[in-house]
Amino acid sequence: MSEYQQQPVTTENPGREPIFLLPAAVTALVAILAVIHLASTIVLNEDGLTQFYFWFAFQPLRIVLAPEDLSFGLPLLWTPFSHAFLHGGWEHLLVNVAWLVIFASPVVRRYGAGPMLAIFLVSAAAGAVAFAATSLYSGAYLIGASGGVAGLTGAAVRFIFQPVLYAKDPETGQPIVLGRRLASLGETFANPRSRFFTLIWLALNAAVPLAPLLMGSSLGVAWQAHLGGFLAGLLVVGAFERRS
Repeated sequence: MSEYQQQPVTTENPGREPIFLLPAAVTALVAILAVIHLASTIVLNEDGLTQFYFWFAFQPLRIVLAPEDLSFGLPLLWTPFSHAFLHGGWEHLLVNVAWLVIFASPVVRRYGAGPMLAIFLVSAAAGAVAFAATSLYSGAYLIGASGGVAGLTGAAVRFIFQPVLYAKDPETGQPIVLGRRLASLGETFANPRSRFFTLIWLALNAAVPLAPLLMGSSLGVAWQAHLGGFLAGLLVVGAFERRS
């Protein structure tokens, strides 16, 4: 039986409003990213930073050389995930944090901290796989949270553009907000707003390799990680949906 309690109207100060409206899990993840980058820039010298990237950034070349040198390939056990906590500069970090705040927040509110972090890490790994598929012999390193953030973006797209569902309390007739349903992949692309957002997002990232033709120089953006992470988040979010 549903019960409702009418709160009395008062003009007294009900208490302090929170300064930050972000979910605690999102705030904690942002803090971890910031602390890691701050510590790496303050504590490590140039040689130390090189070693830091060597051990924790993702380098696809390790996959090729691992059979010849197992110790060189050992970081492949953790770097598909740990690279997401490293950044090349404050601007790189701030862009990823801004995107994280926007799209991790609805995912946390719907599924909780654990699923949000799981989607972030799985998407970071998927982004690393996509990066390796196009950079296997280049010797390049992948760093940044953008693959994981892209995954949270893909997960959020499955429900943030869906209409809010309501029901009526059977006794009082009062409207009850049920939330937004998780759209299927077909429904995601059938919805004009989610389809537009998804196609524009994919097109912009897929166009990054064309930047040298248009601008004469590379943008230095790991577009492969963005695409791989986004598609992973789009697909795996359904695993965390509660079944009634």
